[in-house]
Amino acid sequence: MESKSLLLQYMGDTPKLRIIDFFLDNKESDYSKKEIIEYTGISKTTLYNVWNEILKFEYLKTTRKYGKAQLYALNPDSTLIKKFQDLDNELGKQIMQKAMEDPISAQ
Repeated sequence: MESKSLLLQYMGDTPKLRIIDFFLDNKESDYSKKEIIEYTGISKTTLYNVWNEILKFEYLKTTRKYGKAQLYALNPDSTLIKKFQDLDNELGKQIMQKAMEDPISAQ
C-alpha cells in the first residue's frame, strides 16, 4: 500500500485533495481525466462529482487536447494553489527539522 503524502496526512484524504496533491507532485505535466483517475486511485464517478468544484476554484487549467481527450495542468497563477504549495513545503520542512533533531524516532 502506498503511503499518504504529508498534505493528505495533515488535511485528510479527500478526492479533491488527492487531485490537488497529485498535481502538486507533478507540476510540469498535464493529464487527462482518465489519467487523473488512474494515478489518484479515485473512481470515475467520484472524479465527476468533484470536477466542477476543481474547475470553479481554478485549481487546474486546460492545456491542450490529445486526440479527443482534454488535458489539464496545475494552475500556478491560482492563489489557492500557491497556498497549498506553501503548506506542502512547510509540512516538509517541519518533518525534516524533526528528523534532524531526533533521527532515531524519525525512522
